[in-house]
Amino acid sequence: MADLGRLVLRSGAPGLSWRIAASLALVFVGKLAGVGAPVALGEAINRLAPKLGTDAAALGADFLMLALAFAGLRLVAACAPYARDAIFTIVSQATMAKAATETFGHALSLSLDYHQGKQTGTLSRIIDRGARSTDFLMRSVVFNLGPTAIELVLAMIVLTVRLDWRFALAAFVTVVFYAVLTFKITDWRLAHRRRLNEADSRTAGLSVDALINYETVKTFGSEARTVEAYREAMADYVRAGVTANTSLSLLNAVQAVVLNLGLALLTVMAGYEVMQGRMQIGDVTMAVLLLIGIYQPLNMLGFNYREIRQAFIDMEQMTQLTAIRPDIVDAPDACDLPPATGQGAELAFEDVDFRHDARSAGLLGVSFRAAPGETVALVGPSGAGKTTAVRLALRLIDPQAGRVSIDGVDLRQVKQAALRRAVALVPQDVALFNDTLYANLAFARPEATPEAVRAAAEAAELGGFIDSLPLGMDTLVGERGLKLSGGERQRVGIARALLADPRLLILDEATSALDGPTEEAIQATLRKVRTGRTTLVIAHRLSTIVDADQILVLRRGRVVERGRHAELLTRGGEYAALWRRQTREA
Repeated sequence: MADLGRLVLRSGAPGLSWRIAASLALVFVGKLAGVGAPVALGEAINRLAPKLGTDAAALGADFLMLALAFAGLRLVAACAPYARDAIFTIVSQATMAKAATETFGHALSLSLDYHQGKQTGTLSRIIDRGARSTDFLMRSVVFNLGPTAIELVLAMIVLTVRLDWRFALAAFVTVVFYAVLTFKITDWRLAHRRRLNEADSRTAGLSVDALINYETVKTFGSEARTVEAYREAMADYVRAGVTANTSLSLLNAVQAVVLNLGLALLTVMAGYEVMQGRMQIGDVTMAVLLLIGIYQPLNMLGFNYREIRQAFIDMEQMTQLTAIRPDIVDAPDACDLPPATGQGAELAFEDVDFRHDARSAGLLGVSFRAAPGETVALVGPSGAGKTTAVRLALRLIDPQAGRVSIDGVDLRQVKQAALRRAVALVPQDVALFNDTLYANLAFARPEATPEAVRAAAEAAELGGFIDSLPLGMDTLVGERGLKLSGGERQRVGIARALLADPRLLILDEATSALDGPTEEAIQATLRKVRTGRTTLVIAHRLSTIVDADQILVLRRGRVVERGRHAELLTRGGEYAALWRRQTREA
């Protein structure tokens, strides 16, 4: 609740202070009116009963005033929540948006290791549920259970002052007994709800899995088997649903019994006091209406209790997520990179070590220098450390020993935003957003003109493909770009990197998904765009790096060979053996 309060205060909602004050005032006024209305009606009946058969005019005026007071107070009690919602809704929505935005931004700032070890769907649900829980907690705790507690206290004060402390005690005991039973049964019902949710997730998983793998199901003629598995899952869901609904009916029945027994007890007590002459008829009406007023919000106590518990869990998961500190942060004295010279960046690895948690080593004592405008290629078997080197150059991870620098500045002293502007990556598997082709191309530089975007597309040999599309640049590429072929996605990735105009271009098998003629065209384009920028290439096909200025052969995190293509062939080492093997396969 303290976290929620701080979140509300920084929500940035317009008129935050007066809206909070007005909403809390309306809560108190509404409950005060809700308690005052039965008192007014009880007083009206008390004044009316002894004077029946006397002066009708005087009696009518007296009764009318109190009846109008009763109606007015009931109206205030009924309308106060609506007025409160109208005033406070913008605060609750702004709080929910603030929670979602802050958590989403924080999640994006977390380390690569965190995201690789976390399910994307789970992370998305934590953000969504956590943000929504803020609105529910404000409505349920602050504006439902809290006001109900205020109303109970006010009602007990009225019952004590106007009647007898025993009536207040009876009302209090009834509410406490009702709450305890509700909490106990609701906790018992959680197991049934959990089984229902598990059955629901299982049926949803089966259906989604089958629909996603539609071709596999059709290919193996497994429609009947898949439908039968879904039918069995639905049967489990039905059984769990019946159990959950039956337990809900039991909860509602117990609640009704407790509330009506409490009401009956209070009515009998009041009737006895009337018979003894210690109370009047109006006091009975007042006591009954007060208790009914308290009971109304309690009808949803079981639901609210369960949902509040879940909302607290959801918000706790969100706050736990925001409590995780990112591994990569800007240093307090972080600076921008030196101005670009137009010749490319100088990239240097100086005795760099990095060990992964999952395996023994990523890089061990790696040193190399890529002069401005040079092309440096990294080759080696899987797990040799090539991807680790790329992540270090992008500062997705920091070296555990040594340093990585661009233009003489240690990356740990460079602002991340400045580094991202200076470096562009074309990965082996290009993931695109479910948006238009133009939006995906312009993602690297949103302020770029349409002409610049088109030029980058042409440079990546995408022009003909775009012209063949009915909607051209406005074509939707689908989730992760799955409407495009692998080669088309890779060309989009290359165009996007070229549009960014970086001083350091990193190509991680950037042409691996292209056919022969297209790869040759792209390689020619890449050779042209290397002018004026430094290029770091990760390559498995050695034919793509024969013109590199420097080739580093990595094995188990160490540089075992380095030199130009011809030099490495002459030495007859690992590079030469790999070249012979690939040439023989070709």
